[in-house]
Amino acid sequence: MKLRYLLLSLFFSVAMFAQNGTVTGTILDKEFNNEPLPFANIVIKGTKQGTSTDENGKYSISLKPGNYTLVIGYLGYETKEIPFTLKANEKKVINHTLEASGVQLADIEIIQVVSKEKESALLQEQQKAVEIKQSIGAEEISKKGIGDVAAAVAKTSGISKQEGSSDIFVRGLGDRYNSTTMNGLPLPSNNPSTKNMSLDVFSTDIVEYIGIDKTFNYKNYGDFAGANVDIVSKTYKGSGMIEVGSGMNANSNAISQNKFYLQDGPSFNGFSNQPIPNNPLASYNFTTSWDKQAATPIGSSFYLRGGDSYSVGSNGKLSFFLNTSFDNNYNYKEGVRRGGVEASQGVAYKDLFRKAYEYQTSSNAMANINYKINSNHNIKLNTMYINSTSQKHEEFTGVIDIFDAAPNGGGYLTRSTFERTSLLINQLLGNHTLSNRINFDWGLSYNMMTNVIPDRMQNTFVPSDNDNPTTSPLIVSNLNKSDNHRYFQEMTDDELAGNFTLSYKFGKTAEDKYKGKFIAGYSARYKEINFDATQFNFKINSQQIIDLNNIDGYFNQNSFNLGYFDIQTFRGGLSAPNALDPQNFNGQQIISAGFGAIEYQFTPKLFVIAGFRSEYIIQDIFYSTSLKSGKKLSDTMEYLPSLTAKYEISEKQNIKFAASKTYTLPQFKERAPFLFEEVGQSFFGNENLYNSTDYNFDLKWEMYPKNGEVISFTGFGKYIQNPINQVTVASATNDISWVNTGEKAIGLGIEGEWRKNIISRENSTTGEKTNLGFGLNVSYLFTNQDLDTQKVIEENPGISVAFTNKDSRLTGASDLLVNSDISFNKDFKNDKSLTATLAGGYFSDRIYALGVTGKGDLVDSEVITLDFVLKYKINKNIGFGFSAKNLTNPTIERTQDIQNVVVDSYKKGRNFSISMKYSF
Repeated sequence: MKLRYLLLSLFFSVAMFAQNGTVTGTILDKEFNNEPLPFANIVIKGTKQGTSTDENGKYSISLKPGNYTLVIGYLGYETKEIPFTLKANEKKVINHTLEASGVQLADIEIIQVVSKEKESALLQEQQKAVEIKQSIGAEEISKKGIGDVAAAVAKTSGISKQEGSSDIFVRGLGDRYNSTTMNGLPLPSNNPSTKNMSLDVFSTDIVEYIGIDKTFNYKNYGDFAGANVDIVSKTYKGSGMIEVGSGMNANSNAISQNKFYLQDGPSFNGFSNQPIPNNPLASYNFTTSWDKQAATPIGSSFYLRGGDSYSVGSNGKLSFFLNTSFDNNYNYKEGVRRGGVEASQGVAYKDLFRKAYEYQTSSNAMANINYKINSNHNIKLNTMYINSTSQKHEEFTGVIDIFDAAPNGGGYLTRSTFERTSLLINQLLGNHTLSNRINFDWGLSYNMMTNVIPDRMQNTFVPSDNDNPTTSPLIVSNLNKSDNHRYFQEMTDDELAGNFTLSYKFGKTAEDKYKGKFIAGYSARYKEINFDATQFNFKINSQQIIDLNNIDGYFNQNSFNLGYFDIQTFRGGLSAPNALDPQNFNGQQIISAGFGAIEYQFTPKLFVIAGFRSEYIIQDIFYSTSLKSGKKLSDTMEYLPSLTAKYEISEKQNIKFAASKTYTLPQFKERAPFLFEEVGQSFFGNENLYNSTDYNFDLKWEMYPKNGEVISFTGFGKYIQNPINQVTVASATNDISWVNTGEKAIGLGIEGEWRKNIISRENSTTGEKTNLGFGLNVSYLFTNQDLDTQKVIEENPGISVAFTNKDSRLTGASDLLVNSDISFNKDFKNDKSLTATLAGGYFSDRIYALGVTGKGDLVDSEVITLDFVLKYKINKNIGFGFSAKNLTNPTIERTQDIQNVVVDSYKKGRNFSISMKYSF
């Protein structure tokens, strides 16, 4: 009997289910060219029935026959209600295209909210793109506790960050091979030593996501062989929001010091610029002290951000986002610093022990205004101001000069350097749909950068008796005029740039789609750069005994009056004509480019983009320095074809291919014959440098097993003609310059990436979610280049280079790069959440500069890092954070390899921080 009732119940249930209908469809995103919109919320009004769209924007809900209203919503977009009637066994198709809106989702239960800053959304975009690309979004950046763009980029496959600098290396290729843009428009360098803007000056607070193109895109400038990093700034969508946060941080090395020292002059907030005093050669008019000042090495941070959006007319929408922040931190390093290591016995010309006290600040302010005129026209304005500073007080003890200054040790050298960069970025961008077939996109930017080193101070003191260096008092060194000096530097870089792109769709299909697209465009950039430097050398006439705690006791007006020292520039003293004229190099760079492409879908699975770009390049430089005066004019025409293809093996698997020709342009510092002097190392430019030509190849297989997961492998190759390398020239002091080192260089490698959700659970009753995710990317790289001494001598008169080896790896290239992380995320009810992430990284040894005359290459040793980040949200308003970074605290070491001499060594220390935020 029970069995009969059970069978009858099952029969009626099946019969009722068979009468159900299905509502299904695809939701598209108007803001992104009608691409599928994943994770949109689909709800049957007045019920608890609902779902969310999959990664292809599709949804499906089974319902009994009846009259319903479908509610489609996505956070920051319009909420659309569509009435419909469903019959038994009917399959009702309802497609819709959502538009952005400031209206909050109302009267519906939000099943899932995922924005385009999410990892899963970016992976979806990566999967659908024909190009080979990677992105890291705001969600992943936050989860890993990343504070700046440089650190964020270094978490992606094939990319590492050079310790002690802001340079990033992509597949072994350094700064000169990469490019940096913001919203597709170029950014200037903030340092005369580099081509690219230092990415660590950009706070991740202003980032929606960071796009990384390792293959050439015809829309980008052709000065490319490693990667283009595009910082996409936040565009606010949704209702009003204000968030405030603060934090504290400490470095284990810095807080362990009995006293932490900095130079006199720079302010706590970093907004300082000490001017050159009046009459600096006629009298002693410097107002800042030579003596170091004590500081408390506890860092802090603060930010305030907010946004809102408003309806304008019937179809318009106006939104804005504002962000302001301030961060500072302290660091301390100590270790050896050696210079001028000779070949036969490995003896160092300088053999010092260094203590370095460092203080950094970063201030950011950004305003973003987005005006959506209607569904076809959008205009965006970005304005950003960045002020970043670095203070470094260094003390060196030991052998300053093995031949003349403290040859038996006991010498003391101190240098205090304050460097400030101010950058103003202005961008105006537009997107216009002129018809179903025609789109027009444009962008204009005007950027102003100023980099100053105001009042760098250096003192050099030696034992009065070199035979008893540890017991004899110190006196002022008179070996070189520059041993004791004050240095003032200012660099400006103003740039105007524009992009204009017109596209036309063709080949309309029966499904109302288009198989092809023509693209034509023009881009140009004009930059003016000016670099001035004045160094006031204190020529010592009377070597007095020095009290290290009262250096001002010697360098003052009274000592100047007594004739203890004279003040001179490299042009001479008070009586010399034009003595105060600075050392200078300046120039202009103009790039004018036209480009075009055809995108075509040959089959349902095969997509191809054939592109072409031509660029006319002018790079003129004029210089008057202590090394030489003159000018160097250069203009070239580059023709840059590219081909990209994607074959969809299945809905979850792709094979992608890319090939291109590009070039590498020398930078102004690399061509300017100006001597940049550091303690133990000096650099000077080579005006005879010329372009390299690059050929690039990539082949990638990728699979997306589930939402938010990916497995991929990429094989890549580079062939570079006339590569530019950093080399140690033949000199007693191991000076470094840049030359085209040979005929060719090659790079072959493979990258692998794996992202996996180990645990992914959701409680439909409480809304609680649990996720344990794992990420791993590994890159292996082989590089080789021929080194041609005769070629270098013939092309570069006055530069003596005799390579120690006949061939070499590319400078900056690590054979092996590994990044990995494991992250636990828990969303509780009542808006509570917990995130914990452990992230690690590794890069193997890499060449810093090539060796000559029997000396070994300068090689940077391998480094392993490990970071931990914990975030806890108490409710929708209050959250706390904790991070512990550089937990392995590895020794950062540079070695001259054949002689096996360590020339630089230090530990960075462990960094700890706590933070709190409040949203309302």
